[in-house]
This record gives sequence, structure tokens and C-alpha cells, in this order.
Amino acid sequence: MPTTAILVDGGFYRKRANLLFGPKSPAERAKELISYCCRHLDREDETRTLYRIFYYDCAPSEKTVMHPLTPKSINLKKTDLYKWNVDFLNALRCQRKVAVRMGELLESNIGYVLKGEITKKLCRKEITIDDLTEEDFLLDIQQKGVDMKIGLDISSLAYKKLVNQIVLIAGDSDFVPAAKHARREGIDFILDPMWHTIKPSLYEHIDGLESCVKKPPNNKNDKLYKGIKLEIPL
Repeated sequence: MPTTAILVDGGFYRKRANLLFGPKSPAERAKELISYCCRHLDREDETRTLYRIFYYDCAPSEKTVMHPLTPKSINLKKTDLYKWNVDFLNALRCQRKVAVRMGELLESNIGYVLKGEITKKLCRKEITIDDLTEEDFLLDIQQKGVDMKIGLDISSLAYKKLVNQIVLIAGDSDFVPAAKHARREGIDFILDPMWHTIKPSLYEHIDGLESCVKKPPNNKNDKLYKGIKLEIPL
């Protein structure tokens, strides 16, 4: 019976889960993540044994930032988002067979940036700077060390022959070198982008593509879906 390790890019999963399954409490999101990962174990053609779920993320920022449109400073530690993220990580740590791997935030680069759609409108002169509102900005937070930890764990799992299958829940191409190494070691490497569009060139570096949720808009019929408006931004 194949033994499977499931690696989850936390920032990516939270954004996709919010889109596909709706907003949830920290405890609900943690249980949902486990349920979603376990869908990779029970397939029509075979049953797989779980080695461990590895979850990669960063602790939420405690920095105080200034909004560029107003003189208002925002203490991120006092926001609802901070509390949600702390409670979510704590809930995950209590789950069986889950290893939480923490990276770091690039604190010096944390700040507000214009949303892409708003920037395009400004460039097309559809709006002016005077038309901007606080809602036209989003908080830009960059992580460091997360991709490296994912790559190291993939290489370690493959080299030590701890599993014969790796499922990576992610949406970018930073994992390609590690995936190549794993496949050379005989590992069956599956990518789950949760219906996020991936580059066609990635197909040559994986053994399969599996999204274990119904494709939008049919995701609203999924058992994990909770159809309410977002209250806590992820």
C-alpha cells in the first residue's frame, strides 16, 4: 500500500480554501484542511496510507504599519486577522499527524500596496488619485524560508525512502528542483493546485495533477463548502 506525505503551502491553501469553501473559524478551517488532505488517500484506483501532513506558513506580523492614504497607523497585532491566524496555527498543531513548519516574514517589506485592478484603472485614467479609498489598498506581506523548507522536506522524504508518494498542495513553480530530485528517487509526485491555473511547463516535472474539490462554480456543492461572505480577510 502506497505511503503518502502531504505538503501544504499554507498561504496558498488559506486563500484557495476561502475561495472554494468559504470563510470559517480557525478550528473549522483546521479540520477542513485535514479532511481535504485525506481525500488524497482514498482514491478510486487505490487506497493510500498517510505518513504525515506537513503545513508550511509564517506567524502573523505584529508590526505597526502606516496606511498610505491616511495618517492612520495600524497595529497588526490588534487586528482580527492576527487573532484568527494565531488560533488557526494553534488548532493545526493539535491535529494528529500534522507537522507545522514555520518560516519568517520579511518585516522590512510589510506595507500597503494598491490592488492590481485599481492600478490598471489609474493607468487607463479611468480614475484619479483623488478617487482612491482605503479599500483600494491591500496589505503586502512576503514570506521567506517557506519554499526552502518545502524543498528540504521533499528531498529528505525522497532520500530516506520514508514515503513512495508526495502530494504537494501549492500553486507556483518554486518546487520544481525538489520535485525533479524526488522523481529521480522513484517518488510518485502529485501536484494539487486546487484548480489554480499552473504553467503548462510544470506538467513535465510532476507525475499527476489532482484537485480534490469540485471545479468552480460546482465547488458550492462540495461537502466542505460553507457559503457565506468573507468576514476575515486571508
